[in-house]
Formats: sequence, structure tokens, C-alpha cells
Amino acid sequence: MEKIEIKVRCLSGNEDIPLPFYETVGSSGMDLRSAVEGDVVLSPGEIRLIPTGMAVSIPSGYEGQIRPRSGLSLKNGIGMVNSPGTIDSDYRGEIGIIAINWGQKSFTIKRGDRIAQMVITKVYRAEIIGVNDLDSTQRGEGGFGHSGVE
Repeated sequence: MEKIEIKVRCLSGNEDIPLPFYETVGSSGMDLRSAVEGDVVLSPGEIRLIPTGMAVSIPSGYEGQIRPRSGLSLKNGIGMVNSPGTIDSDYRGEIGIIAINWGQKSFTIKRGDRIAQMVITKVYRAEIIGVNDLDSTQRGEGGFGHSGVE
């Protein structure tokens, strides 16, 4: 398995927040933890920006994808509005999680809670070429639901 170096900087006042790490050998995502000051209560339908207290340096040619944690989603309805979120290789600001409560009950986020996960992936840059015609396929211009439900 290829490994790359990701530099992580804890922002001032957040030294108590653990750095991201892989929970198991087979994990593809590293847990990110909340750096909230005091408890944050997310009411049903509410969207909040949850700080992580850290910034990263991702090498050129890679990105960080920020994804919801499946357990929080299933058990509490907690997800992310922009899932997956993207951390570009040239971004050096604090990672923030745009959390939403899709559940039916309020949910409390405490300092240090695991709230999202970060997956590092390779990025390919596309060369865009304007053309008059595209190659044909069996599907053609068939849109949403075109292939049916069976």
C-alpha cells in the first residue's frame, strides 16, 4: 500500500485534540474530532460548522475527502451537508465539518467527539476539449431513472 506524508498542525488552544489516525489496519478513513468550546446541541434540521482545531498540508496530486461517520448517521441521523467535503492540496486553513442533524432528536457534540472521517485520495486533472459531437453509447441521453428499478 502506497503511503504519503500528511502534515497536521494543531491550532492554538487545541493541543488536547488527538491527531487523526486510522483506528484499524483496514481503515480507509481517519477519524476527525470536534474542537468545540463547550457542548454544541444540534436540533433536528439544524446545520452547524463544527471546528476540528487542526489544519493539514496535503501533497499536490491528492485531496482529503471528509465524510460522515456511519455510526453517527445510522444511530443519530448526523451527517454532512456537503458530503463528501473536499480539502484541496493548497488549503491551509482549519478543517471544519458542516454537520446536519437529519434525525428526530437533538444531538449533543462534545469536545473531542469523533464527528467525521478523512480519506486521502489521488486526484487527476482533466484536460477539457470542446467538441461538436460526442461518441454514442447504448444509453445515449437517457436521464434520471432511465435504466428503471429492476
